[in-house]
Amino acid sequence: MGGEKKKKKSGSGNWKRNKKAILTGALALFVVLLAGAGIIGYRYYRLVYNVNVDLHGSVTKYLYIPSNADFTKVKTILYKEKYIIDSNSFEWLAEKKGYTQTVKAGRYLLRNGMTNNALINLLRSGKQEPIKLTFNNVRTKDQFIAKLNTQLEADPEGVRKLLNDADFLKKYGLDTENVMCIFLPNTYEFYWNTTDTAFFSRMYREYSKFWNKSRVEKAAADGLTKEQAVILASIVYSETKKKDEMSRVAGVYMNRIERGIPLQADPTVIFAIGDFTIKRVLTAQTKFESPYNTYLHTGLPPGPICLPEPYVIDKVLDFEKHDYIFFCAKEDFSGYHNFAKTSAQHEQNARKYRDALDRAKIKR
Repeated sequence: MGGEKKKKKSGSGNWKRNKKAILTGALALFVVLLAGAGIIGYRYYRLVYNVNVDLHGSVTKYLYIPSNADFTKVKTILYKEKYIIDSNSFEWLAEKKGYTQTVKAGRYLLRNGMTNNALINLLRSGKQEPIKLTFNNVRTKDQFIAKLNTQLEADPEGVRKLLNDADFLKKYGLDTENVMCIFLPNTYEFYWNTTDTAFFSRMYREYSKFWNKSRVEKAAADGLTKEQAVILASIVYSETKKKDEMSRVAGVYMNRIERGIPLQADPTVIFAIGDFTIKRVLTAQTKFESPYNTYLHTGLPPGPICLPEPYVIDKVLDFEKHDYIFFCAKEDFSGYHNFAKTSAQHEQNARKYRDALDRAKIKR
């Protein structure tokens, strides 16, 4: 019986040793797996969160992704500018996050030191930075389109086509001449990839917003449509930049319109000729045939001769009521004008100004 007990004890020891070996081996395997997972995890972490955007000394840069661009186009833009440090990790994560199939056009703000994850999340979200579109000192459609072309993706020819599409404009109660009235100089926020039709719709909404009930009623009381008020404002703005005499100048033109006298506004002649370097309108130039030449045609021209600031339109709507029929630039070149009720008074003022031009050797 003693021998049997000894054998049983020996078997128990072997089991304990085997169990210990198994546990030790399992622990070692776990450590190996854990280390492997850590290495793999670290590699993935680096692919996702390591800095991968280098803007070469700049803190921020804008990335412009055109409409209908695919992932290949995005890569071409980024790689051309050498913004991406490791292209393999960028493309790998873009694929994993589904960006390669969901490219969104727009203007995106990149920051130096962005990770792949931050960059791809930004591009995938479509959260682009708006631009501040400003236009002023614009006289013609061509000048207006040129300004848009430097700030928006919209095809300039597409915008030009809309501005000259009579059927399209008719829906808005406009025509190809007075359409420029709706573009009120200001600063507007747009997305860079705004389409030409979306741009036009937005500007018409801004125009409609400006023409509130009070302004519409003032214009109607003066016998003017909204567009006619803007056209008159464009002439006033071209005649004087002095805010304190704009209403008086507008009153002169309203008197002429009421009495059926041609406006005889020199800026309309300059606009008709298309030479904006002219400083002195000569008698021969007032014979230039154009519906915009207010020496030859009574009433207002068919469209604005510039884009007047909104405050100028308000000056027109609040025009000064007086008996002046004429005005002429002052001979001191101050930018102000002499006003007259009779042609004899006006001729005296005009002679003083012509003499001043002659002394200054301004011939045209």
